[in-house]
Amino acid sequence: MKTDPTFWILARASGLTAYLLLTTSVLAGLLVKARPFGKAISPAKATDVHRFLSLLGLGALAIHGLALLLDRSVHIRLLDLLVPGLAPYRPLWTGAGVLAAELMVVIVVSFSLRRRIGARNWRRLHYLTFFVFAAATIHGLAAGTDSGKSWALALYLAAVGAVVAATVWRVLVPPPRPAAAPRPAISKQGGNHDERVPYRDRPVAV
Repeated sequence: MKTDPTFWILARASGLTAYLLLTTSVLAGLLVKARPFGKAISPAKATDVHRFLSLLGLGALAIHGLALLLDRSVHIRLLDLLVPGLAPYRPLWTGAGVLAAELMVVIVVSFSLRRRIGARNWRRLHYLTFFVFAAATIHGLAAGTDSGKSWALALYLAAVGAVVAATVWRVLVPPPRPAAAPRPAISKQGGNHDERVPYRDRPVAV
């Protein structure tokens, strides 16, 4: 009797989706400080996109895990998704994916704890994102059933190349400095009144 491949296909699709969302989240996080597009994308917007993509990635990751639990072709238990190395299917490489997923949860939760743990500790914790990305890449290449196909290899190479290029830019190219605020004009009489404002429109001191 053949097993229904629906959940196995869903597991593969959601796994690749989670990886793409992780990649774009990492790139958005690098945009916050590197600002390769100058003032076109503000750090606040890049941070919001970074957090939103991380949450979407967790959603895809949850679907990936649920699909593996429901699939009958490979018997995955809930404990196998919590403890790295317990899964019967390629335990080492599956364990790398489990570890990456757990660290990703910690990083996403840290967004809400930034004020409590402090900006410096939060930033140090965020450096684990590079390890998560590396572990997820290894997991996809070594445990993914589609990794041997040319389109999948192209996807992983493009993701790694984009993250490496953005990281090099972040390290080597200083971000643009914010423009200095214009100084108010000083009148010839020595006051600090702005001569550009008509006299009748200036506030009257009481």
